[in-house]
Amino acid sequence: MTSSTSARPRTDTGTTAMVERARRFLDGHSGEHVTLAQLAQAVGVSPSHLQRRFKQATGLSPLDYQREHRLTRAKQLMGAGHGVTRAVFEAGYGSLSRFYENGTERLGMRAKDYRARGKGLTIDYCIFPTRIGMVLAAATERGLCAIRIGDDGPLLMQALAQEFSAASLRRSDASLAGLQRAVLAFMDGDDSLTRLPLDLQGTVFQRRVWQALRDIPAGKTRTYGDIAAQIGAPAAVRAVGSACAANPVALAIPCHRALRADGGLGGYAWGLARKEQLLALEAGTLPSPARRRQQRSRG
Repeated sequence: MTSSTSARPRTDTGTTAMVERARRFLDGHSGEHVTLAQLAQAVGVSPSHLQRRFKQATGLSPLDYQREHRLTRAKQLMGAGHGVTRAVFEAGYGSLSRFYENGTERLGMRAKDYRARGKGLTIDYCIFPTRIGMVLAAATERGLCAIRIGDDGPLLMQALAQEFSAASLRRSDASLAGLQRAVLAFMDGDDSLTRLPLDLQGTVFQRRVWQALRDIPAGKTRTYGDIAAQIGAPAAVRAVGSACAANPVALAIPCHRALRADGGLGGYAWGLARKEQLLALEAGTLPSPARRRQQRSRG
């Protein structure tokens, strides 16, 4: 008799404890540059073993983990109203130039824009009905910054205003007519929405997940485990799910195409009923309005 084994990567208790020790060490030395050799010596394993297991468990290398830790701290300080220079040095960056080389790309928006919750930015938005509810789509001059789905347009607008409380929000149905058409066309099978430029805040890990989601062809799905393996972090299945939940631009980053390993829907920020509708649309099992009119006329 042969025994079956799970295809999922297994993380034993010893490995989990080792990774947690490494994370605690890095968190305790967040203002320093810790080399892989130093970290491996601190937790008592070889550098290559630590690098491999740490990335499997967290989705990041120890070096990227340190970068994310510094960036998160800088974001917290800027969000609390600290100036960019003070936040950068208190977070452990050695210079402003190092932050602007590496940090602003991960912030999405420029540091000063993030700190001020959009102060000085003009964000155009439009709200319109679709086959799955009301959609609010918003963009800066650099790209899409929000696509939200709901039942109530004013509530969607309220959420946008809270997120970008210091930005100048401008309803621009005419200038965003092309974006509105792209959203509506997406629901008829045109995937060009997933190729529009974005202006988002996100960690390195989140951005890797979001790009993997954009790479899924229309009408296809992937499991959270598939996506974790694709980005080189096979043990980070839960983190992939969290990145999907944090997606700020529904449809443009098609996180509805991510499913559980058993084929279940998993979660969806805009409601499981909508996720099911979107999957049915892409599978061709939910007729378009034009197709329904044709069917009724034939009947």
